[in-house]
Amino acid sequence: MGMSIGRRRFLRKMAAALPASAVLAHYNAVAAPQRNKVKITGMKVMLVRGLFDWPMVKIETDAGITGIGESYWGRGIKDIMLGLLRDVIMGEDPLDIDRLYTKMITRAGGAGSTAGTVVSAISGVEIALWDLAGKILGAPVCKLLGGQYRQSVRAYWTRRPANPLDPASCRDFAAMLKDHPYGFRAIKCDFLRTRDPNEPFSRHWTSQDLRANATAYSNIREALGDDYDIAVHCHWEFDWVDALNLARAVAPMKPSWLEDPLPPDFSESWVKLTAASPVPILQGENLYTRHGFKPFIVNQGCHMIQIDILKAGGLLESKKIADLADIYYMPVCAHNVASPLGTLASAHCAAAIRDFRAHEFNVGYPKVQLGTTEAWEKYAIYDRPFLKDGRIQISDKPGFGVELNEDHVRANLAPGEQWWG
Repeated sequence: MGMSIGRRRFLRKMAAALPASAVLAHYNAVAAPQRNKVKITGMKVMLVRGLFDWPMVKIETDAGITGIGESYWGRGIKDIMLGLLRDVIMGEDPLDIDRLYTKMITRAGGAGSTAGTVVSAISGVEIALWDLAGKILGAPVCKLLGGQYRQSVRAYWTRRPANPLDPASCRDFAAMLKDHPYGFRAIKCDFLRTRDPNEPFSRHWTSQDLRANATAYSNIREALGDDYDIAVHCHWEFDWVDALNLARAVAPMKPSWLEDPLPPDFSESWVKLTAASPVPILQGENLYTRHGFKPFIVNQGCHMIQIDILKAGGLLESKKIADLADIYYMPVCAHNVASPLGTLASAHCAAAIRDFRAHEFNVGYPKVQLGTTEAWEKYAIYDRPFLKDGRIQISDKPGFGVELNEDHVRANLAPGEQWWG
């Protein structure tokens, strides 16, 4: 049926009330995706110094629109992107993100596309495609991932007192945290361990180690009080018996979770530990794609999963992992060692996950001298604070709503790198 007379009159009145340029711009914007599909024409990658050498990727199109993203760090990431993945996506429609992800996984099979640096490289390209899609469609990425559950994402800071065994050091740490401009209410602290030089690869805790950690985490809890969440960082160090002993030792301070206590691969030991632990067990920082997470989720091999979104397969793959976990009512967290660009990209995915608990924030990690949070913020240009009241702020601008600060990034390129060289 044709348009009604009333509808035509309404549209004529609307057109008369607006400048002709505005009306034409609106209809041109709506019609453009149908008239001429955007095609990918190039990919550029550069390594930027930060907590690690952050691999940043830009995807170019024939429409002049670009998308930027970041992958997890790792040797060879840039070579995989430029030497293998660039040709896979050239000439393609950037809106076909899931198909392009599948194509990259398939074409990179010979290089090992089920885990490791290949999946990390694919993740970075996939993330840049999402930024590009958001700019093409005029929407924040979290809206394109199924919709936005939250306007900001709760963050936790990975840091511990200089000497957790010293109550005074813990009080100084608590004072710094409570006065921090980002307003953190959750932290993750590394455990303490004395290594036997004769047994450098042992997974065993000594009784002294257990007592030291019980004391350290008790000191941190006493200094911070009950209003802060405190997680125990384990780095995949232990066998299941000693992991259980650690869980029991720190249980009195009510940790939010025990992170990665066993080696990353699935075994029945994860199930036994999860069933016996008085502390929630979290796992996932070293897992890739749905297939890596599946046995932990379906076999109840942990209480919570933690996805490194820039490493595990990108935004859509991480959303699929979270949806699988949701079937089992298993909460989701995000591991993160990224720049502001990668952090915000990861947070867009977190904003679209229903049962999301906390997103890692890594600036000031004790092993790396990054300076203040202000120095971290200089890497990117954003229309609002990166963090406020302990939460990563999500922009309502198209894509991720963030651009790189060219002057600062140029000054912090890894040796031998050029600006989008």
